[in-house]
Amino acid sequence: MDNSGKEKEAIQLMAEADKKVKSSGSFLGGMFGGNHKIEEACEMYARAANMFKMAKNWSAAGSAFCQAARLHMQLQSKHDAATSFVDAGNAYKKADPQEAINCLNAAIDIYTDMGRFTIAAKHHITIAEVYESELVDIEKAIAHYEQAADYYKGEESNSSANKCLLKVASYSAQLEQYQKAIEIYEQVGSNTMDNPLLKYSAKEYLFKASLCHFIVDELNAKLAVEKYEEMFPAFSDSRECKLLKKLLEAHEEQNSEAFTEAVKEFDSISRLDQWLTTMLLRIKKTIQGDAGDLK
Repeated sequence: MDNSGKEKEAIQLMAEADKKVKSSGSFLGGMFGGNHKIEEACEMYARAANMFKMAKNWSAAGSAFCQAARLHMQLQSKHDAATSFVDAGNAYKKADPQEAINCLNAAIDIYTDMGRFTIAAKHHITIAEVYESELVDIEKAIAHYEQAADYYKGEESNSSANKCLLKVASYSAQLEQYQKAIEIYEQVGSNTMDNPLLKYSAKEYLFKASLCHFIVDELNAKLAVEKYEEMFPAFSDSRECKLLKKLLEAHEEQNSEAFTEAVKEFDSISRLDQWLTTMLLRIKKTIQGDAGDLK
């Protein structure tokens, strides 16, 4: 379907909206229903934005939603302004990731000012995802996941907070910030081990914490595994715990073949994801004379 006509229509609407805004600012326009004209202009910008979306002109759509948002602010319609900034952010995501972040941050400022922290947290996650996939700035993604987790915690949405924190832990470990990752995995692990629905996940978090310990220091890892077995007896019987003990033994003997064998055996039943593979390779590289792979 040809939507090029929509784009022309949208450009016309934008021009009409601009005229309304200008006339509302004149002395006579201000006397005769200035606010009413701004409300009409708001509506026109939003309609134009949706036409630009149909024509897949994402930047123009984002810009039109931003115009509407600024006018809503002028009219003290905070909620409408925030919604328009979010719409602008979603449009810009397809064309200009940095501009999308700017718009979502503007929406977050309004939502936090209104005390709507759960919605603000959701948009922090969206920004984090843009930094992850589009701009590949992991440090900034971490900061936004942390902020989202803080807001969720404040609103007692603990499972949403934990999801964000686990992202922070995963990326922190990748950036070799192991202590930070360990603290989060231990914290989330101890939060989940008492919950009958979530306790199955606890062993995964304690396993990941143990691997982070292992990269830093073998003795640390040994002590951590003992501590986790005391904290959470079910961890002792898990395949993860058994693997850790085999890896610790292989590492102590500086036996890279036994290390690889134990990993392969585990992987044949529970597939290792990219993160686990990376961490296990980092540990294996600390074995003298190791070739640095898991084959």
